[in-house]
Amino acid sequence: MASTDELYLTVRGKGGHGAMPEMNLDPVLVAAHIIVAAQQIVSRRANPKLPSVLSFGKVIANGATNVIPNEVYLEGTFRTLNEEWRNEAHQHLRRLCEGLAESMGAVCELEIRRGYPYLENEPALTARVKAAAEEYLGPENVVELDQWMAAEDFAYFSQAGPACFYRLGTRHEDGRFAASVHTPTFDIDEKALATGPGLMAWLAVKELAGK
Repeated sequence: MASTDELYLTVRGKGGHGAMPEMNLDPVLVAAHIIVAAQQIVSRRANPKLPSVLSFGKVIANGATNVIPNEVYLEGTFRTLNEEWRNEAHQHLRRLCEGLAESMGAVCELEIRRGYPYLENEPALTARVKAAAEEYLGPENVVELDQWMAAEDFAYFSQAGPACFYRLGTRHEDGRFAASVHTPTFDIDEKALATGPGLMAWLAVKELAGK
């Protein structure tokens, strides 16, 4: 799973009447250029073999149909699967946002809040966990998942030593409440509340038996 960093940008210009753009310095236009140009960090700076995601989920330009605001506020996220590239991307992003805004006569303040590191499953431990899970749940109930650009605080453990992170299926077998996480209709099959700790206990027993 990916590292996750939160991005907070404020683009400041000079607001005024929308009918007199020559009298103003439009931060909305500057912010729009930053949003588009920042994608070059993923498409042209990152190794194509290294997954990276840059997304902006909040843009607030609190003007009106005929009013250019003084500033625009943006929030986004940057995610990747490599700590070295993560640090390098931060530098590229800061230079791009601040430099592009300056070139257009505006100012951009960028705050990067570092979140979780990337999560890596240690191959040997993961193979043992998978085999034990198949014994406990049945091979038909254990599925290998592809890498995923969501983030997880368990990643700190995987950076400190061998680790295996797995996901516990909670969907109702009849398809009810099959909505994804972070949605208002998300719900679980409560049978998972028994399956989860049972599996964890079984994995612990198997690991201790192998020592």
